[in-house]
Amino acid sequence: MDVLLTGSSGLIGSALITGLEAAGHRAVRLRRGSGAAGSRTWDPELCAIDESAFDGIAGVVHLAGEGIAQKKWTPEQKRRILESRTKGTDLLARTLAGRDDKPAVLVSASAIGYYGDRGDEELTEDSPAGNDFLAEVCKKWEAATAPAAEAGIRVVVTRTGIVLSPNGGVLKQLLVPFKLGLGGRTGSGRQYMSWITLVDEIRAILFALDHDQVRGPLNLTAPNPATNRELTSTLAKALHRPSALPTPLLALKIRYGAELVDNLLVNGQRVLPAALATAGFEFVYPDLQPGLEGILRRE
Repeated sequence: MDVLLTGSSGLIGSALITGLEAAGHRAVRLRRGSGAAGSRTWDPELCAIDESAFDGIAGVVHLAGEGIAQKKWTPEQKRRILESRTKGTDLLARTLAGRDDKPAVLVSASAIGYYGDRGDEELTEDSPAGNDFLAEVCKKWEAATAPAAEAGIRVVVTRTGIVLSPNGGVLKQLLVPFKLGLGGRTGSGRQYMSWITLVDEIRAILFALDHDQVRGPLNLTAPNPATNRELTSTLAKALHRPSALPTPLLALKIRYGAELVDNLLVNGQRVLPAALATAGFEFVYPDLQPGLEGILRRE
């Protein structure tokens, strides 16, 4: 099928293009402003979109949004994080809903931040939302897909965990200090970090596109979440380095602000991929150690 994709330049988006093409689909990029040949254009800030962008499109994957870990969470940055998700999603959903030739499926990104800080409670797609900033963002982000669902389009909302790849995201940031033997747990180390390799992230998105029974929220996390201490010690072992020193949180809080650091590094969620399991999805890397070793060999 022809699949329209937003956020195509990010870690997940760029890998998804390769995955789509390998699966026999054609990826069509929806970009801001004038794009390269073969791409189509929109501007969520101005609520503008090229209607012809959807001609011949059978599926849409929406990944675009302001990065959450790049700047301190000032009131203005929080507004940008929220609106970059809700405005774009609402524009897409309403545009799709109004078309005669609707695509069959919309896969729209969300995150496990939906659940808030929940300790060691096991969380599935049926678990209630949290009440912190990221949880509120995710609730509104997901709600913005409603016009598409109400118009009969199959909507899948992917609540993605920590995506492990040496080419980006959290793992790329950890590799330098860990290779130097300076990496270690964050905070108590007891907080759960629900992870997924980039390999399985892409496979799960393709699975959602291709399987008509998959709809609604979908946790994109490996079936065996790890605590922060387990993840950092396993990474150190995979790199043949020690992991005795804890990460100095004070320096990070000075740079990025306490709220951001607490939400992303100190708080945790123990999220299980119940809906994927029910649908019959099989992970390449269900366990952390072979997952880390496998993706690091690909580096």
